Amino acid sequence: MAARSKARKRALDILYAAEVRRESATEALERVVREGDAPTNPYTGVLVRGVEEHRARIDELLAEYAEGWTLDRMPAVDRNVLRLGVWELLWSDDVPPAVAVSEALGLVTELSTDDSPQFVNGVLGSIARNRATLV
Repeated sequence: MAARSKARKRALDILYAAEVRRESATEALERVVREGDAPTNPYTGVLVRGVEEHRARIDELLAEYAEGWTLDRMPAVDRNVLRLGVWELLWSDDVPPAVAVSEALGLVTELSTDDSPQFVNGVLGSIARNRATLV
């Protein structure tokens, strides 16, 4: 697995844990570091902090583009993978849109439901097509 793919998976773990513990993503990242389990790839921190910084806008876009689904109704893994994917699509200058979508699909294929890849692909694909007008 490529270094950035591992960093994405680790960021997903942190975002998921933050949600379960009802703490901010940056608090979860700081806790993990404090407990001696710091991410080895700096990109993990970039992702977690980026999602946290833009979370309100990311969640607004997800609510708009996930037709028929509220954030609360989505599986937690899907919701957090989508947050990572949207952040990479809209705020990461060095990740091509196709890579952001492909990496998100890889995560949900491995970690979520059988229906998740199609759902995540549809949401991120729509956001990718409109990304120039969304930031």
